[in-house]
Amino acid sequence: MADRSSEVVYAEDRQMAQRLLAGDEAAFRQFFDEHYGRLYRFALSRLGGDQVAAEDIVQQTLSKALRKLASYKAESQLQTWLCAICRNDIADWYRARGRYEERIVLAEDLPGIRAAVDSFQAPAAADPVKNFQRTESVRLIQVALDRLPVNYGNALEWKYVEGYTSREIAEKLDIGYEAAQSLLARAKRAFADVYSELSEAAILTAPRG
Repeated sequence: MADRSSEVVYAEDRQMAQRLLAGDEAAFRQFFDEHYGRLYRFALSRLGGDQVAAEDIVQQTLSKALRKLASYKAESQLQTWLCAICRNDIADWYRARGRYEERIVLAEDLPGIRAAVDSFQAPAAADPVKNFQRTESVRLIQVALDRLPVNYGNALEWKYVEGYTSREIAEKLDIGYEAAQSLLARAKRAFADVYSELSEAAILTAPRG
């Protein structure tokens, strides 16, 4: 049943994208009405409550999404696709200011992730190489989140970024507490696997000097 529901949602999102590409004015109004508020809250929680920055980034994200809309294949929900763009814009915002997102504390009980989290929670170093490594850690965490199945990424963000308890997550997903715990455990393992792969690829492609 859940799979069929997801297919319907994605089909509706694909139809919305097609309407936007066709220049449907009603679709543009619906697009902004449905996504602006959610994206604003998404950005605000990652920008330390900076309302001006959140507004600017959300407008930038929506404009960028409209320009890239032809590349949207409805393989994920439209909101998920927008959040992925927004994450990158937020990372660019921090990078441009020499700052690093410190609110993401993800899967801290997994040793493979702990070092990455520690690397950007530490004070900024004068060493440009270390600063680059911290930036890469943040970027890889964001990319790994984007590559997870939607329910995994949502559960991890609710738990470790937004501070929801496991019981609150269970209520949001309309599942039992034990099922929510099991989902979180699977999501953390999946995140660790994806992050590990991304880290290895980053090391292999890193410039050597």
